[in-house]
Parts: sequence; C-alpha cells; structure tokens
Amino acid sequence: MGESRGTFGVKRIFEPPADGDGFRVLVDRLWPRGMAKEDAAVDLWLKDVAPSTQLRKEFNHRPERFAGFSERYRLELDANPAVEALLKLAAEHPRTTLLYAARNTEANHALVLLEYLRGRPAG
Repeated sequence: MGESRGTFGVKRIFEPPADGDGFRVLVDRLWPRGMAKEDAAVDLWLKDVAPSTQLRKEFNHRPERFAGFSERYRLELDANPAVEALLKLAAEHPRTTLLYAARNTEANHALVLLEYLRGRPAG
C-alpha cells in the first residue's frame, strides 16, 4: 500500500492567496512579470518542474498548439526528477496549490501538470 498524499489544486499567482491554498508552489520557469516576490506568498519556486524553455517557446500560449504541447510536456515530466520531489513535498501537506502566471486558465502547463500528478500512484 502506498503512502497517503495530499490533494492538489491550481491557481493563477495573481489571485490573492487564501487559507485553503495550503502549500503554494510556483511551477513557472520564469518569475511572473509584475508580481513582487513579497506579495506572491510562494512557499516554493520549483522551476525544474516547468516545461523546458524550448517547449515553452514553441507553445507560446497559443491554444491551437495546446494538445501537442501537452503531449510533449508529459514526456518531459516522465523523465523529470523534480516530479518526485514535488510528490514528496505534497505528501507532507494536506493541500498543495500549483501556481502559474499564464493568462489562459483553460490551456496552460499547470493544468497538464495537475492532471499528470493526479494520475501518478501515491508512494
């Protein structure tokens, strides 16, 4: 039997922090433009779990490229040791919120990461 794991959620970093966010992890490779570090209420900035620079630039936040981007990002995650680090941290908290800066709330890497993490077996 695997170890228990807290729940995950996603949120734009520009939304105000809330008590229900739990452990807040920024999953962007670049710090969000216009967001002061002291206002972000970030517990951890885990750049290494974000899409590679090349993949991020190819996607360029264009919705018509999201399906291909998602597929390629999942392949990156399969080989990314930062995923295990994130899962281990999440096991220590009842709630972990993945923070992202993208304007599109329906087609972004944090949603792909959330789906990916939820599909991983605990422990």
